Amino acid sequence: MSKQLKIYAISGLGADQRVFQYLNIKAEIIPLNWIAPGKEESLKEYAHRLAQEIDVSEPFCIMGVSFGGLIASEIAKIYTPVFTVLISSTDVSSGLRNVYGWIGKMGLLPLVPKQGFDMPRILAGKLFGTKNTQLLNEILNDADLDFTKWAVIALTQWKNEVPIKNGLKITGTKDLLIPVNRDDNSVLIKGGSHFMIVDRADEISQIINHSISSFRISQ
Repeated sequence: MSKQLKIYAISGLGADQRVFQYLNIKAEIIPLNWIAPGKEESLKEYAHRLAQEIDVSEPFCIMGVSFGGLIASEIAKIYTPVFTVLISSTDVSSGLRNVYGWIGKMGLLPLVPKQGFDMPRILAGKLFGTKNTQLLNEILNDADLDFTKWAVIALTQWKNEVPIKNGLKITGTKDLLIPVNRDDNSVLIKGGSHFMIVDRADEISQIINHSISSFRISQ
């Protein structure tokens, strides 16, 4: 009997492993919990430290959601996962909205108190485009604002134009936070929002399971 493929899963900014609970994937999902970042640590440096939690002695996959997808992309450059799944995310900094880079260049974010990174819940519901506001609010209420502040600053300063290899990118056509790039071979979820890993979990699970089946056939 063959071993189950392990998928190391990285949640989005301010989120945790609860976002993976609706997926039905034919693999062992191992959430990588956030670790405390250094005060001026870059996203790339942070990804290198987080990657130490991965057992690279056997085949594995990395899955990242939103901000976690950026981390997953950096980890994928260090090791050689079977494939890397990015959900509501991007593997290159040019895939982010230009406004993020502009905000980073202004250099004002470090001056904002951490409380300023606690997104108003009504705004969050609209940006994430979900009807499951209860789960979203619970996740945001439990967020570490020190981490959120670091992550937002790190995101706006992130520079990477090296696409991941063996990547599976799943993007929602109505994602207000990560724009659709029709040239990067993303699998598009029609009407999918930024929180579609919860709202459209069945469709996303089917797409990922198809990639897992292809991996097993090629073994």
